[in-house]
Amino acid sequence: MEWTGLNELREKYLAFFESKGHLRLPSFSLIPQNDKSLLLINSGMAPMKKYFTGEITPPRTRVTTCQKCIRTPDIENVGKTARHGTYFEMLGNFSFGDYFKNEVIPWAWEFFTEILEIEPEKLYITVYEEDDEAYDIWTKTVGVDPSHVYRMGKADNFWEHGAGPCGPCSEIHYDRGEKYGCGKPDCKVGCDCDRFMEVWNLVFTQFDNDGNNNYTRLAHPNIDTGMGLERLACIAQGVDNLFEVDTVQNIMKHIMRIANVEYHKDENKDISLRVITDHIRSTTMMIGDGVMPSNEGRGYVLRRLLRRAARHGRLLGIQDTFLYEIADTVINENKSAYPNLVEKRDFIVSVIKAEEESFAKTIDTGLSVLEDMLKNLAGTCLSGEDAFLLSDTYGFPIDLTKELLEERGLTVDEARWKELVIEQKNRARAAHKGAGAEAWVGSGNVTKDMSATEFTGYTSFAENTEIAAIIAEGALQRFAGAETEATLVLEKTPFYAESGGQVGDVGTISGDGFTFTVENTTKTHEGVILHHGKLTEGEVLSVGAAVTAQVKESTRRATMRNHTAAHLLQAALREALGSHVEQAGQLVNDRHVRFDFTHFSALTSEELKTVEKRVNEIILAALPVETREMPIDEAKKLGAMALFGEKYGDIVRVVKAGDFSTELCGGTHVSNTGNIGLFKIVSETSVASGVRRIEAVTGFNVMDYIDQNLETIYNTAAALKVNNPAELVSKAAAAVAENKALARELDTLHAQMAADKASEMLKNAEDLGGVRLIAQNLGKETPDALRSMCDKAKENGADIVCVFAGINEEKGTATFACACGKDAVAKGAHAGNIVREIARLAGGSGGGKPDSAMAGAKDMAKVDAALGGASEIVKALLK
Repeated sequence: MEWTGLNELREKYLAFFESKGHLRLPSFSLIPQNDKSLLLINSGMAPMKKYFTGEITPPRTRVTTCQKCIRTPDIENVGKTARHGTYFEMLGNFSFGDYFKNEVIPWAWEFFTEILEIEPEKLYITVYEEDDEAYDIWTKTVGVDPSHVYRMGKADNFWEHGAGPCGPCSEIHYDRGEKYGCGKPDCKVGCDCDRFMEVWNLVFTQFDNDGNNNYTRLAHPNIDTGMGLERLACIAQGVDNLFEVDTVQNIMKHIMRIANVEYHKDENKDISLRVITDHIRSTTMMIGDGVMPSNEGRGYVLRRLLRRAARHGRLLGIQDTFLYEIADTVINENKSAYPNLVEKRDFIVSVIKAEEESFAKTIDTGLSVLEDMLKNLAGTCLSGEDAFLLSDTYGFPIDLTKELLEERGLTVDEARWKELVIEQKNRARAAHKGAGAEAWVGSGNVTKDMSATEFTGYTSFAENTEIAAIIAEGALQRFAGAETEATLVLEKTPFYAESGGQVGDVGTISGDGFTFTVENTTKTHEGVILHHGKLTEGEVLSVGAAVTAQVKESTRRATMRNHTAAHLLQAALREALGSHVEQAGQLVNDRHVRFDFTHFSALTSEELKTVEKRVNEIILAALPVETREMPIDEAKKLGAMALFGEKYGDIVRVVKAGDFSTELCGGTHVSNTGNIGLFKIVSETSVASGVRRIEAVTGFNVMDYIDQNLETIYNTAAALKVNNPAELVSKAAAAVAENKALARELDTLHAQMAADKASEMLKNAEDLGGVRLIAQNLGKETPDALRSMCDKAKENGADIVCVFAGINEEKGTATFACACGKDAVAKGAHAGNIVREIARLAGGSGGGKPDSAMAGAKDMAKVDAALGGASEIVKALLK
């Protein structure tokens, strides 16, 4: 076969299956849509599960895709071998009850032998041992030599995951030649060596497993195939592994230029080159699909990959940020298949650079603290408490700690670290208890067979219609009684269903002798609009009843003002800050607009004024707001902004405010910017790394905001006894200055008292042979006061070791502070180790540096006993 580039292989595959009547779909986002079972898309069929289950109707019964995939279960092995990677592309062709084995098997052979011109003698086939049908198609219909077809057991050639659809599969293997083999005379397909490489898996979903291994044949079987694009490229290009494939190698060469190193010259450097190459591919694609760095979920996967790559850059001698430069090469190598990467180039580069810069600060501090911990490590296992201190206090990831320790032949007590993380999360949950909202009655699958509801709310607030269905207690009902929580489905409705950040409408549904109060409106994937609420007037309502659906107009109009304002705000932000600004989330209701956007620093007061003024200029210009539906390609030509990471159909709704703002949006809007009235930014805050949030009000809510602020000003003036509010600032400044002066006097007094107390305690210090120990419970002292006492105690001698405890009676907890003078440290004393062991005696944990450390304890009653053990703990450390 001829050498073929990865991008050309992708196109050949997709074009081939288009010629077989398949619809070519673009890759789905790496962020699973409405699927909580996955953190990231990890296979070609994963985003199409609901097509296979019948929950959603596919756009066509024949589909082909090249799907971006991320898999991270063995991330630690990436780089150590050339076989492991976290990012790959999966080619696939799918049939949803259309064709089956008689079509897909010959097509697979045709693609390999005629399109790619792979030599037939290099291809080997496996089939499930009981699948005579597939065996006969391969050997008799296609004509494959039977010596090249192997029957395999259920473990190798039968696809199933518990109960549900399942079936046999057939795998196509490529013989790479004897140089990749193990040399054994019986080396064949199924051997553990690298000679026979599995390339393409054809899954024949033809059975339903009842969960007890009883199989029923499906009336409409499906086809699900998967072939790794990088694996196929290895064959087409005659290279050993994915890191030598053309597009991947170009990325690695960019890294080599920056680091001034060569591949295959030094194994340790090769590991780092592979780590960076793989991880920058993954992270560029993830950010392109809307994943942002964070400390949990897919955001943590992204952060972990970026930080691991950044560290390996340092191992190659690269001290400055550099990953953002490599991301540019990733984009260039993939732009033909994923043009969204070019559209998001500035944003992707900005996110990576910001995360690199953040990590550069973290890693230096973390490495320093870790080195101190290792100097005094007894044994080969770092404690869970130390690992937690590194991650919680210094932002040093546990994965990086593990990797650094592994390089030195050490381990970490990860089980204890996990316990401490869980404890911390539980404390956080307790602090936010009651913050959730009650869930609505779910519609389950009861709406599955219903038609999409006709929505008339773009042009009307009321509609004469009838009740098509009633859902209560999770099931369809004929009737619903008074005060019963229920969900109504109407034949048509003016009620907007919650989506796109706009809340669902509220209002009433009234009929002959009854009124149903709608408290929220949502919709199903199939477009069935659900009106949630209860019967508040009358005794009963029934399916088929004629009704008038009336949206609460004042609430909707206020929401419309806020939604259009959100569009103007995004345009103003991009104008003021740059094109990297993207919507990262929004909430628009009748009270305010909350807009999340990508940006890497807090906005200055001048920037906020500029943005706010610009939005109000557009409002006062009274520009027409037009909405119309059009093909998505036409919308893109107009420059319409799309929601980050969102999937759109072929026909989209475009909302255009003059020439200032053009967005894809299904929400409800004012007809003229002048209808918004006024726009006022209320706050600007951070919600995540690289994501800012602006909250603003419009219309009558601006008047309310002004009234509230004026009331605050007048009340504050009265409290400060200022007759003229204009003098409020100078009066407040004088009061603050006076308070600061009093605080300084108080600090001086406290310091003197601490010094006197420390000197008094020194008289009773215990002599431990060259080291003097002070251990005392100071009662209701704060952690800051304990630190101050420790500092004062150290000033009285370099041979001092002091341990002080403070009590928090409200929480029933305690804090320990420990400090060691320079001479005491030289003799083996270590504040971090001392305070950790003392805290353990009181059910706590902590640690720190040799000369100063803090710890917390849960059992206040054991504090004195724990301090009593200080003498033996210190003695055990002394040289």
